Amino acid sequence: MKPARHPPTGAACPCGRLSPRGQVLAYEACCGRYIEHLDRQPAPDAEALMRSRYSAFVRAQAAYLLATWHSSQRPTTLELEPNARWLGLQVRQHHTTDAEHAEVEFVARYRVAGRAVRQHERSRFVREEGRWYYVDGDVMDKTEGDG
Repeated sequence: MKPARHPPTGAACPCGRLSPRGQVLAYEACCGRYIEHLDRQPAPDAEALMRSRYSAFVRAQAAYLLATWHSSQRPTTLELEPNARWLGLQVRQHHTTDAEHAEVEFVARYRVAGRAVRQHERSRFVREEGRWYYVDGDVMDKTEGDG
């Protein structure tokens, strides 16, 4: 497993979340507070968890990804693509189905081995004992191309 990459202080959060004033939030004020302080500050909702999981992929934080994956679906290990270059995240929809379940539809873009990848997914989340977990997702579209 590749060592985690740590962003410089004040760097923009990879998830691209904006402040109420329309400014990109810093990693520490956005996903970093969940990734770096998992035991003290869990993500407050499924969208925040999904965004923090995207940021964890960008920052090669496999331990966080595993810790936020529901135990019913969690793999025993997770090998991240070492040469992936993450390009952006778009959250299309966040839908709370009830107090303990939610879905988030998103598009994540990245490049690996010179190929552009666009993954469109609807992910399912469950809340247990006050913490949200990623359960699984349906890939709605995953396209790869050159360039």
